[in-house]
Amino acid sequence: MSELNNEQLPDVTKTPHSTNQEVNVTHNSDATQHILNEINRENAEDAEDLDNKKRHEIPMLHYEAMSLDALKQEFKKLLHTEKVQAIKKHVDAIKNEFDKKYEELLEEKKEEYVADGGEEYDFKYEHPLHREFYTLINEYRDKRNQYYKDLEVVHQENLIKRREIIEEIKNLINVEENINTTFKHFQQLQDRWRKAGAVSHSEYNDLWNNYYHHVENFYDFIDLSRDLRDIDFKRNLEEKQKIVEKAEALAESDVDPIKAFHELQLLHKVWKEDIGPVAREYREEIWHRFSNATKAVHEKRQYYFDNLDKMYEANAVKKNEIIEKLKTVAERKITTHGAWQKGIKEVENLREQFLNTGRVPNTLTEEIWHKFKEVVREFNRKKNSYYKNLKKEQQENLEKKLALLEIAKNNKDSQDWEAVTPVMKKIQEDWKAIGNVPKKNTDKIWKEFRKACNDYFDQYHKAVRNNQNKEFEALEKKKEFLDKIKEYQLGDNREKELETLQGFVEQWDSFGKVPHAKKGIDLKFHKIIDSFYKKLDFDKQEIELIKYNNKLERLANDDNEDLLTNEMMFVRRKIDEIKAEVLQLENNLQFFSNVDDKNPLVRDVIRNINHQKETLETWKAKLRELRTLQNAQSKEEESTEE
Repeated sequence: MSELNNEQLPDVTKTPHSTNQEVNVTHNSDATQHILNEINRENAEDAEDLDNKKRHEIPMLHYEAMSLDALKQEFKKLLHTEKVQAIKKHVDAIKNEFDKKYEELLEEKKEEYVADGGEEYDFKYEHPLHREFYTLINEYRDKRNQYYKDLEVVHQENLIKRREIIEEIKNLINVEENINTTFKHFQQLQDRWRKAGAVSHSEYNDLWNNYYHHVENFYDFIDLSRDLRDIDFKRNLEEKQKIVEKAEALAESDVDPIKAFHELQLLHKVWKEDIGPVAREYREEIWHRFSNATKAVHEKRQYYFDNLDKMYEANAVKKNEIIEKLKTVAERKITTHGAWQKGIKEVENLREQFLNTGRVPNTLTEEIWHKFKEVVREFNRKKNSYYKNLKKEQQENLEKKLALLEIAKNNKDSQDWEAVTPVMKKIQEDWKAIGNVPKKNTDKIWKEFRKACNDYFDQYHKAVRNNQNKEFEALEKKKEFLDKIKEYQLGDNREKELETLQGFVEQWDSFGKVPHAKKGIDLKFHKIIDSFYKKLDFDKQEIELIKYNNKLERLANDDNEDLLTNEMMFVRRKIDEIKAEVLQLENNLQFFSNVDDKNPLVRDVIRNINHQKETLETWKAKLRELRTLQNAQSKEEESTEE
């Protein structure tokens, strides 16, 4: 009985042999007894559900490395494909990781909310995953509660059945009938026992020990046919030897220690539940072999766990190293969007490394997670602060660019090329200098701005091309006309020739502008005209006034009323500049101690003063002509109004 009595026997009927059985229990060392107690405890828990064959085959995944969505999906798969009573450890681990990661997400969202200007006490946030996950939690709890509620009823019914079977076996000792009939009845009771169903783990070990106690009593006290008993003992011995050999093979094999221990647990279950006693002289020996094999398998398992602890400690070192790297990134002074994006990628990669590193000792779990969470939060706080300021700056940039867009739209159809072209070029330069705007606005306002600018410059370049064609046509005409007037011979009638020369000027101007690079042809023309004026005895001032009157005539015929006003301002400013120049030159003369015409410096100053005075008289004359024209226009306007 020693091979079965792994815990103190329950209160059973005392016999001389029960003392011997209790003595046999003491042959187990404390260490071995601890192992046996552990196996019995797990078998007792498994006995609550005899159909649960996969309790130890469900892999415990690395939940720490999973995202919130992955955790939810894994939980859903377990809930809908595995037995509810077999997944408690998995559900607890998944829920722990989900809650931890969700709390981290809430803290990040709160910091973003506050960074955007919100008040912490107003913060509210719920991700749809949270609601979906806790819907599954409620489903799991309902299924689990219902399972154990139904199971408790079954356990009680089965417990009553088994206790009745034990009582019947007890009573077989005192039955006065043919021994073969009694033994057949005994075998029927054994068969009923095997089919009686599961009981609660709290009743399991006492119930089985009680059962085996009375089974051995039956063999020991009933005057059973020696041959019949020996056959049964022999069969049981052979079956137990097979179990021992399997246990010893597990002890010698390189199979996964956890898997080996689970297989050993099943061997103990078969030993206890499916095989009867052996002859008394073999009981101690066979149990001793089984106990030794059990101890060897357990030691391998313990060695695995001891090294697992070392591996967990190594993981703790790695995770602390990753936290230090995260601190380096978090403490880095980052001032640009590009650098922040690089930092975000670094933190995400380090975060993945941290989560994929594996478990750490339970005593360090909270401490390491807290350190990790704090350094990530510090990085996120700085990131949120930067992007809050960047958002404000981008909003200001958006307002500036919208103002430029408005200018572009207002001028896109203008044909005032001279005034608008510099404006359009400048707003394009300003646009480039402004900087980024919110991403959602970037494409839209840029397309609108580019279209407005393109619309204007397409028309402008078309006008320039047309103008260039006209300018080349004007150039050809002016070349022909220049060749023609070079051959012109002045007559004796001064007034008639003056009129002819003015006609030449008008005709020349009528040809229009020439390309800028060919402007020299205008100088050649005016030199020829000036030479004609000189041949007609016109002095320099008269020539200037003639040319100026031609200019005034063109201005007067132009529809732009501001041209004459602008010209008046220009002439007056020119007169003021020349007066200032003359005054400065006369002041300079006073610095010479002896104003002598023989001094070349003095001579140059005097010559310059005289030249400026002549020029001043010319500009005064131009001003008089301009006033005369304005007065004439005013009188004409008055007569028109009358």
